[in-house]
Amino acid sequence: MNHQSIVNDQPLAGIPSEPVGSVPRPLKLQEAMQAYSQGEMTSEAMEALFDEVVSDTIAKFEAAGSPVVSDGEQTKSSFATYPLDGLDNISAEGVVIPFDDGHTRQLPCLTQGPFKYATYAGSYLPRAKKFATRPVKQAVISASAMSLLYPEQGIADYSREQFLADLVQEAVTDIRSCFDNGAYQVQVDFTEGRLALKLDPSKQLLQQFIDINNEVFAHFSEEERQRIGVHTCPGGDHDSCHSADVDYVDLIPMLLTLNAGNFYMQMASEIDPEKSLKIIGEHLGANQRIYIGVIDVINETVESAETVRDRVLQAAKYIPLKQLGTTDDCGFSPFSDDIATSRETAFSKIAARIQGTQLAYEQLI
Repeated sequence: MNHQSIVNDQPLAGIPSEPVGSVPRPLKLQEAMQAYSQGEMTSEAMEALFDEVVSDTIAKFEAAGSPVVSDGEQTKSSFATYPLDGLDNISAEGVVIPFDDGHTRQLPCLTQGPFKYATYAGSYLPRAKKFATRPVKQAVISASAMSLLYPEQGIADYSREQFLADLVQEAVTDIRSCFDNGAYQVQVDFTEGRLALKLDPSKQLLQQFIDINNEVFAHFSEEERQRIGVHTCPGGDHDSCHSADVDYVDLIPMLLTLNAGNFYMQMASEIDPEKSLKIIGEHLGANQRIYIGVIDVINETVESAETVRDRVLQAAKYIPLKQLGTTDDCGFSPFSDDIATSRETAFSKIAARIQGTQLAYEQLI
């Protein structure tokens, strides 16, 4: 039996449904993280608060009926920079990513080698598993996103080739740490995929990104790759995107050449989802499952279960039922300071995803 149809050693009836990752952090946690960074809070107090918030987050996931849960990335600084927390060989002057509403995010920049992660994503799992009664998935940042840390002008005595070799090994260790700590699935965040086409319409940058991620995936067995997924979206931060103007059709065929078993794909906020779903159906591999985004995380309106149902039914016209899953378009709060969406709204949307997915399954069988 395929591992994706099993939860707690029992068959999972229906269409699998999983969260992408982050959910909004409570204001008290955001304030505490700021205070801790300024030396105004002890590590003991911070750890106790992390326990409290992660416990509450998982309880809310389970109350919403989620068959697979996560810690909501409550203790991460951001989905992208967690490996860098504590490093002393990075500076703030990295790649700038502009969003549609005018705000920007800036990645750090590596100042000297060698490159090593300070934190592996598997280290978050023991806390989550302490509170969860259901399988826990874990998100990691892609090697391709981390490749943007190397400065264009280079680094003396540390070539880009050596950096990339070190990066691949660190990315492999990051995923391996999740499996070693009991992750049910590992999701690789690849939001830069669509952005790559905006930065370089020739698709050479996108191909470079795909190649480095496939180099990472090559270190895992076929069975392990069936538990590795890739998430793509046009970026989501403060209810704004960085690459929604890039045609999805230009990304999808290349995206599906990534050697992973699962794909978590934004679709609810897509202007023409049917066109994109058709392309997915034409390029879908036999051992790939597509988790279609049925929740628009940058729209504050909570979807009805019927709206979700209809989005699933539309996807099912192009994707075989045995290869179909549902998810949210993106994380609700990928960066710790994102307060655009409330926790209440996020979990109401998650509940709608679960209920609507079940309604669709009942109509499809």
